[in-house]
Amino acid sequence: MSKRALITGITGQDGSYLAEHLLAQGYQVWGLMRGQANPRKSRVSRLVADLSFVDGDLMDQASLVSAVDKVQPDEIYNLGAISFVPMSWQQAELVTEINGMGVLRMLEAIRMVSGLNGSRNGDGSQIRFYQASSSEMFGKVAETPQCETTIFRPRSPYGVAKIYGHFITRNYRESFGMYAVSGMLFNHESPRRGAEFVTRKISLAVARIKLGYQDKMSLGNLDAVRDWGFAGDYVRAMHLMLQQDEPSDYVIGTGQMHSVRDAVRIAFEHVNLNWEDYVSIDPSLVRPAEVEILCADAERARTQLGWEPTVDFPELMRMMVDSDLRQASREREFGDLLLAGSW
Repeated sequence: MSKRALITGITGQDGSYLAEHLLAQGYQVWGLMRGQANPRKSRVSRLVADLSFVDGDLMDQASLVSAVDKVQPDEIYNLGAISFVPMSWQQAELVTEINGMGVLRMLEAIRMVSGLNGSRNGDGSQIRFYQASSSEMFGKVAETPQCETTIFRPRSPYGVAKIYGHFITRNYRESFGMYAVSGMLFNHESPRRGAEFVTRKISLAVARIKLGYQDKMSLGNLDAVRDWGFAGDYVRAMHLMLQQDEPSDYVIGTGQMHSVRDAVRIAFEHVNLNWEDYVSIDPSLVRPAEVEILCADAERARTQLGWEPTVDFPELMRMMVDSDLRQASREREFGDLLLAGSW
């Protein structure tokens, strides 16, 4: 019998890459969907024939119990979240409800379906749970690089909510013997990243400027430093975390730091343009409380999981620019066909 996995947030960047990876491993893969009209379902459209979907909502406890009971998964990957950090200042309550309480509701669904009613009564056959924690929990960092024991000092409602999800996952592991782990993933990007995220905002703008559709782009803090990796690499780490004999939390990142300015420079250089001719600073885009530096110490993942990233940051930015050049070119061709009346 092949393993069954249930993924929340399957239509997001990470969910789509994880679904591909698990299908390649021979899994039956289910996606939790809040209604079937999800506008981002196109991200997994090429996989739809191999996927199954079940209704469920991270804000509705009963729907999660029903979904877990129906699927009877071996593994659950909780990737469903509002992941755009700046939004958490505008909709702090909603972000906390989904990114924090949503984790508790999924853990409760697992506990109820699995019959974990007493303390520390889990066994090896139970559902294994992965929680998508975040490097944003480290916030105004106490040390660099950050590892599993670095203290949390969040700088956004998003980071605060992720800390609740992280600790409630650990609490259910310690209280009920549940196989529940958190992956503290540092920034990870890809051509599937939403256009609101800075790396994709840059790659889209570079493609459009190169093709003559756009003149300038505005950014906030060019000096913010991040540890950026490729999302396709990071979903491998998620899967490996649930294959270990004992549950544990892991930091996942490349250990390499780059600034937003570096990202801009690499992207524009890839299309033979000077970034300083096209980029302006907009103070309104700077976060109310900035996280200046994030860098991962992923030694535990390397030694215990055998995980290593395969794509470095310059390669990642070039990959994203190339993808957006192809997309923008297709859009232009389609527009030309419409204008010519050939469609």
